[in-house]
Amino acid sequence: MSTEEDLLTIRHAVRAATVRAGFGLIDQTRIVTAASELARNAYIHGGGGNLTIEYLGRKGGTGLRLTISDAGPGIPDVEAALADGFTTGAGLGHGLGGTRRLMHDFSVHSEAGKGTTVTATRWTDQ
Repeated sequence: MSTEEDLLTIRHAVRAATVRAGFGLIDQTRIVTAASELARNAYIHGGGGNLTIEYLGRKGGTGLRLTISDAGPGIPDVEAALADGFTTGAGLGHGLGGTRRLMHDFSVHSEAGKGTTVTATRWTDQ
């Protein structure tokens, strides 16, 4: 993703993936919202990035894993960034922490000067 238009393309691709994976409307909205927030963060703070969508399976359920990575400056304090109210700009500070609450599994790996990778998964059976 390197343009504003790419953010819309990501929203559409993730929505289609949620439908294909069998998520209901509420979970579709949760996942698309999470993807949108993560993509916007990579675009604004990381100078762009890449999104990978993976379909997962396990007994009793299906999962959708989103991995968004960028080559930006990294997040100096990941724990602080996950706290409600944390913002580096004019936002409300619900970004990473809010996104984490929308998904079942969530991890952030960030290294100064090398970028950030966020992996977020939601399951149909939880």
